Amino acid sequence: MIWKQKLKDLLKLHEGFKSSVYQDTEGYWTIGIGRMVDPQLNGGISLDEAEYLLENDINRCQTILENNLSFWNNLSECRQVVLLDMYFNLGNRLFKFKKMMQALYEEDYNKASDEMLDSKWSKQVGERSERLARMMKEDAYAEES
Repeated sequence: MIWKQKLKDLLKLHEGFKSSVYQDTEGYWTIGIGRMVDPQLNGGISLDEAEYLLENDINRCQTILENNLSFWNNLSECRQVVLLDMYFNLGNRLFKFKKMMQALYEEDYNKASDEMLDSKWSKQVGERSERLARMMKEDAYAEES
C-alpha cells in the first residue's frame, strides 16, 4: 500500500493542516487535513470518528486531572467520572471551583456537591449539574433520565 502513503503525503502538502475549523477557499467549513464538515455539503464526521475523538479527549482530560489534583487517587471511580465530565464540559475553568476543590481535598462530598450546585455553571447546564452533584454526594452512578 505504498500508494496510500504517497497519497496521504500529497494531500497533506496540498491541503495543509489546521487543528481548528476554518473556511476553505470556497467558504466551506473544514478541519484537519481538508476534512469537509460544512453542513451545506453534507459534511461532518461519522459516529465512529466521534467515538475515536471522544476516547482521545477523555484520555487527555484524565491526564490533566491526574497531574493537577493531589487528591485524585483518593476519589472513587464514580467521583472521578464526575470530575472528568465536568472537565470535559468546562476545561480549565473547573479549577476555579475553589470551594468544591477544597471540599474534595477534605473528602467532604456533601459540601462538594452543594458547591457544584451553587454555581453559574449549574444554572447553565441544569439537569447535568443535578445528576453530577447527586453522583458526587451518593458515590453512585445516576440512572439515566
